[in-house]
Amino acid sequence: MRRYYFPVLLGIVGTGILLSLGAWQVERLDSKRGILHEIETQLLAPAVALPADPTETDFEYRAVAVHGTPTGRELHVLSSGTGAGTGYRVIAAVETDSGRAIMVDLGVMPLEAKGAAPDLTPTEILGNLLWPDDKTPSTPEPDLARGIWFARDVIPMAEALGTEPILIVLRQASHYDPRMTPVPVDTAGIKNDHREYAITWFLLAAVWTVMSIWLITRIARRKE
Repeated sequence: MRRYYFPVLLGIVGTGILLSLGAWQVERLDSKRGILHEIETQLLAPAVALPADPTETDFEYRAVAVHGTPTGRELHVLSSGTGAGTGYRVIAAVETDSGRAIMVDLGVMPLEAKGAAPDLTPTEILGNLLWPDDKTPSTPEPDLARGIWFARDVIPMAEALGTEPILIVLRQASHYDPRMTPVPVDTAGIKNDHREYAITWFLLAAVWTVMSIWLITRIARRKE
C-alpha cells in the first residue's frame, strides 16, 4: 500500500496547484474586464473642460474638450502597429484660448510627410487625457538631431516643447491637419490573455490527473 503514497500525493498536489493557477487566472480575467470597462466608460463619457491640474491617478483617459491653436512646435514619434500604419505620431504644442500651453497627439502622419509644414488653424479639440507607457528600458533615447522620438514620454516632451505636462490624444476636431490620420485612445491594444492562460492551466491539470492515474495503474499492475 505504501508504494501508492507518493504517486497519489504527487497527483493530488500537482493537480491542486494547476487548478489553483487556473482559478487565479479566472480572477485576473474578471479583474481585467472591470478595468477595461472603467477605461471605456472614461473614454466615451461626455467631455469636460480641461482641469486646472490633472493627474494620472484621477484623470487618465478622461474625455476633455479645449479650443486652441497649434504653435508649430511639434515632436515626431516613430510608430508602427497603429490603425494608421507606420509613420510618425505628431505631438504638437497647442495654446488654448485661455492661454495654457499643452500637448496634443494629433495622430500619425506618413514617414514621407515629415518635412511638411504644420497646419496652424485654430480648432476645437475633443480627446482623452493620457499618460502613455510606451517607454521601456530598451527604448532608445530621442534622436534630437533629426527630431525623432521613439516613445511618448510626457514630462521630457513637455520640457522639449515648453508646455504643461499634459497630453490630450485627439479623438475629434473641428479642423484636421491634412497630414494626419487621428489615432484615438481605445482598449484594443490592452491585452487580456487571462482566458487563454486559464484554459492552459486547466488543461495541464487534466493531463496531470490522467498521467497520475496511469502511474498508479502501472504500479498496481507491477504488484500483480
